[in-house]
Amino acid sequence: MAGPAAGGMMPTGFDLRPVLVTIPAASLALGLVLSATGHETWSGGIWAASTLPVLATLLAEIVSSLRRGDVGLDVVAALSMSAALSFGEELAACVVALMYAGGQYLENFAERHARREMTALLSRVPRTAVRHRDGKLEDISIEKVAIGDRLLIRQGDVVPVDGTVASGVAVLDQSALTGESLPVQQRADEPVMSGSTNVGGALDLTATRRAAESTYTVIVRLVEAAQRSMAPMSRLADRFAIVFLAVTIAIAAAAWFFTGDPIRAVAVLVVATPCPLILAVPVAIVSGLSRAATQGSLIKGGKALEALARVRVLVMDKTGTLTHGRARVVTIQTATGFSSDDMVRAAASLDQASKHIIAQTIVEYARAGGHLLAVPADVIETPGEGIEGRVNEQRVIVGGIRFVASRVAESGKPAMH
Repeated sequence: MAGPAAGGMMPTGFDLRPVLVTIPAASLALGLVLSATGHETWSGGIWAASTLPVLATLLAEIVSSLRRGDVGLDVVAALSMSAALSFGEELAACVVALMYAGGQYLENFAERHARREMTALLSRVPRTAVRHRDGKLEDISIEKVAIGDRLLIRQGDVVPVDGTVASGVAVLDQSALTGESLPVQQRADEPVMSGSTNVGGALDLTATRRAAESTYTVIVRLVEAAQRSMAPMSRLADRFAIVFLAVTIAIAAAAWFFTGDPIRAVAVLVVATPCPLILAVPVAIVSGLSRAATQGSLIKGGKALEALARVRVLVMDKTGTLTHGRARVVTIQTATGFSSDDMVRAAASLDQASKHIIAQTIVEYARAGGHLLAVPADVIETPGEGIEGRVNEQRVIVGGIRFVASRVAESGKPAMH
């Protein structure tokens, strides 16, 4: 019943919405009870008194909106409450106050619930970084990171700024950025995007961009802009609101003029107050953006979301962009002398000691297949490359082809791999 352009009861600090809903609701019930028990003279005063706080808050919001050049259907609600009080229709005024306050409360509740879905993205933003300085490590805010700084990225840390791997091999989970479910390996001097999660061993990163210019900061900025943006339908709703306001006032004036009864004008204003189209648009847009975020899709804004409604064919230009965010075992190929069950059982037993996403996938696959896994011993893991150890006194190596081949060549001893 209130357009988005009008601001809609947005107090700073303490939230008045629950109070402004409770007052007219309680007063309406109390007044009806008094009327039913023969105390009608008290009912009118109670209804009028409960309308005034809502009307005062609404008028303050309208003044604030007009200063910004915004006009919405809040004006119709204010006119209907004012006219009803002026002509002794306190019950109608109280009902309008309850509808308006209740609508604003429900709109705010829906927006809060929808925006909560995006907090996971925003909460991943790192606030600090660990920097090498004069042979020591120091914690600094990411705003102080300069190009060329050498940063320590520990296992589990989110990379705070764009940079390059200073040395060694980085194993990074980039699913939040690219949708790729499998970790990627970046070697010395190869680029690393901020927002990636280090799932391997600790690594050193050479910053190539400041925090404000890095990939993840730009993504977060786009999400925040999308939350604030007004979709084309919302802009259309605003234009509709201005026309609807003019037509409503004209019809109310005509009803009063031709009938000579001001109550007819009040009736027009009261009936015209609800405007679910105007109320629903911003809530629908924010809810849609938030729902998509929970499914791992970031939509730049309301305009893009509305454009999706007209899409009939979707063409993706990068393999792996659309994923479920996790790996799975597709096929098992074994060399002569090994059964697939033995291979799965041995690999999963050793992979119990690793946090790598592929290792955990193999473990889950084996357990789902009913395999009894042994406890591995003498485990040595090379982050991003593979893992080796002993399972039931048998040497087992799990990893990439180059890793397994190099380990077998080094030892010259037989192993399951």
